[in-house]
Amino acid sequence: MMNNWTDTLTNLRKAAGAFAEANPPVVGAYRGLNEALGKGQALDAKTRELIALAVAVTTRCDGCISSHAAAAQQAGATAEEVAEALGTAVALNAGAAYVYSVRALEAFGQFQR
Repeated sequence: MMNNWTDTLTNLRKAAGAFAEANPPVVGAYRGLNEALGKGQALDAKTRELIALAVAVTTRCDGCISSHAAAAQQAGATAEEVAEALGTAVALNAGAAYVYSVRALEAFGQFQR
């Protein structure tokens, strides 16, 4: 096991309390944003959590991974659905590396003498 994700989520929730006390307006706004997402009608909760989990991977956020993995499980996602969503994250990261490689080569070319 690489990480204990249950502990990661528990520790995140405990530690987040200190931030909420230190900066209530920002944490309140963040919570409001998440509540607003839950009121959407075009995507169901499971689909939103699968997207969020894939995005969490692309942003390399362990707290996000633990939170959205738990929420995806709660929303009824299957291991197969999660694996397919994560495959999209892998493809996107490879695509981003490709695009930034093109940019890096272009930058290199602009510095040629």
